[in-house]
Amino acid sequence: MIKLLNGWFNRNFSDPQVVILAFLLFVGIAIVYFIGDILTPLFAALIIAYILDGSVAALIKFKIPRLIGSGLVFSLFILLLTGAIFWLAPLMIRQATQLVVLIPKMMAQGQTLLMQLPSKYPHIISQEQILDLIRNIQAQTAIFSQHVVSFSLSSVADLLSFMVYLIMVPLLVFFFLMDKNKMLTWAKRFLPYDSGLVTIVWTEVNQKIAGYMRGKLVEILIIWAISLATFLWLGLDYAMLLSFMVGISVLIPYVGAAVVTLPILVVGYFQWGYGSELIYVLSAYAVIQFLDGNLLVPLLFSEMVNLHPAAIIAAVLIFGGLWGLWGVFFAIPLATLVNAVINAWPETSHPDLQHLNNGEQ
Repeated sequence: MIKLLNGWFNRNFSDPQVVILAFLLFVGIAIVYFIGDILTPLFAALIIAYILDGSVAALIKFKIPRLIGSGLVFSLFILLLTGAIFWLAPLMIRQATQLVVLIPKMMAQGQTLLMQLPSKYPHIISQEQILDLIRNIQAQTAIFSQHVVSFSLSSVADLLSFMVYLIMVPLLVFFFLMDKNKMLTWAKRFLPYDSGLVTIVWTEVNQKIAGYMRGKLVEILIIWAISLATFLWLGLDYAMLLSFMVGISVLIPYVGAAVVTLPILVVGYFQWGYGSELIYVLSAYAVIQFLDGNLLVPLLFSEMVNLHPAAIIAAVLIFGGLWGLWGVFFAIPLATLVNAVINAWPETSHPDLQHLNNGEQ
């Protein structure tokens, strides 16, 4: 067994560049896992700056100095952030509060509908099964209410942290944009001279993830705007909140669209019942999802992130289990990193496999 492990280690880690890449990956994972919560503002600023740097690079192509370009892009970012904080967030919170207040009424009506099922379909479902289902729903609702209360009690501390982040993150974003080249030069000083494998992985990941994150932001905004216009046109309640959920759902491929269908269905049913309006809303939502998956995504991403759907779902499950919501949001970039490492890893032939290949030839 020891000889087998030793042979595997020598085949895969005999190259010093592989050792360097493995060490850097280990250090990065350890930092995120152990002190990721502490460095959340830094990570948030890095992600925002990473997305905005594309606009700065576009301005530099027009002979605009990086300092001026960074200032222009940062000013636009602050303007959008201010609008989100003082107009969009209060509107979303108000609609969410109104929806939460109506949950008990919705549950009462839903319970009445469920109690009618045993009489209509006695061979499919029994009254005991309905009562068990209702008890489970009530238990989950009670747990949700406790979470809401605990969140309200800790809201003061959360508000103070939010205010600190609101000042710290934009400042970090500006410095990252303005001094990008200086910071990269400083970071390269800590890399060994012979780090070609790291450079290959970084180049591939940088190209794909940068395009993916900027494309995903554009996709969110487009789907959000189209959903908002559609829901307002159809007269659906809580249009801003629901359209925002539809836009954010594209961050979780395949799963997000299915999850957001439920609140749209519930709000539409309790607003109109089984009517043509509900059918129109669900049909419009289905058309939006179809156009997103078959037109917008291929147009924005093309072969930028060439991952199998099974790999994407597996990445969502694995990284979501490791890092929660952040892991879900960045499942595809992390999967792209893993794929780039696998592609760049030097190929080694096992002696037995080599023997078999020679025999086949």
